[in-house]
Order: sequence, then structure tokens, then C-alpha cells
Amino acid sequence: MTKVALVAFQGEAMCFVHVLLNALDMQQRGLTVKIIIEGLAVKLPGDLEQPEHTFHALYVKTKESGLIEGVCKACSAKMGVLEANQALGLPLLDDMNGHPSLGRYLQEGYTIITF
Repeated sequence: MTKVALVAFQGEAMCFVHVLLNALDMQQRGLTVKIIIEGLAVKLPGDLEQPEHTFHALYVKTKESGLIEGVCKACSAKMGVLEANQALGLPLLDDMNGHPSLGRYLQEGYTIITF
């Protein structure tokens, strides 16, 4: 089975929507998919949780599908959204000096795609 880790770094919603769309598409095709939210993208979940956001429904569908692996703990702290991301129930990824280790995903057989 193909395993893919989609890593969102950009803080722009238009970029992040492609992560969400691809994750759902890949899951429907039978692939194992995980979304890792890193860098400036850690600020997006709080915005996307707002019902009035253009991409709210897509974000909620992706989140409810279990595709979001988590958010970078160090970047969340640096960007001032650590507590907000925790309150949203997003797992904090911190196994590499406070950041998610992409090496671990490679060792687990994931192909990494960055956005």
C-alpha cells in the first residue's frame, strides 16, 4: 500500500486547500495519507475552524476523516498559536527538537510531498 505524508509549510489558505483536496483524493483512492502542518501553516487551523471561512467545510471534512496527523509544536509556539491548536484537538508533533521528524516518516515507508 502506498503511504504519503503531505507536509504543509505555506501560510496561505489557497496553498493549503490543495493539501486538503489531495489528501481526500488519495484516501478515496486507497492510499494511506497523513497531513503534517508545519511552518507558517500552523496558523491556518484556527482560521479554517471558523464557519464563515471559504474552506471551512473542506477543512472539517478532512479533519473528520482522520487525515491530519498533527501540527508542529515548535512552530505553533513561535507563531503564537500553540494553545489554540491544542484547544482544536490537534496533536502536537515534536519528535525532532520540537518539530516533526520527516526522517521517521521516511523510515515508515511514506513518500513526502511538501506544499
